[in-house]
Amino acid sequence: MKSKRELYFYKEYFKKFYDEQNDKVKKKILWTLRVVTELDQIPEIYLKHIKNSSGLYEIRVQVGSNIFRIFCFFDIDNLVVIEHGFQKKTQKTPKQQIERAEQIKREYYESKK
Repeated sequence: MKSKRELYFYKEYFKKFYDEQNDKVKKKILWTLRVVTELDQIPEIYLKHIKNSSGLYEIRVQVGSNIFRIFCFFDIDNLVVIEHGFQKKTQKTPKQQIERAEQIKREYYESKK
């Protein structure tokens, strides 16, 4: 299937998160990233806009009862910039995780200048 979007892994943020996961979680993360790149319309169960943020999205991965989130945002054309991830342990996405994602996004755009 032809890709609809291209992924760009910014710095080492995602790699650090990914390397900490077990094989089952890694496999589901890769599958979900493929969904993000290949589908015309991505179902909200896999990609959701974060309310009250400046264009941040979370890629949503669930393995059994474990829930993981990977922050991302869109840049020019169909480029999806992948940031950091974390294991979600509460109902709401922790504010400090959103703040960190906003900071990484600012850092990304500063580095492009």
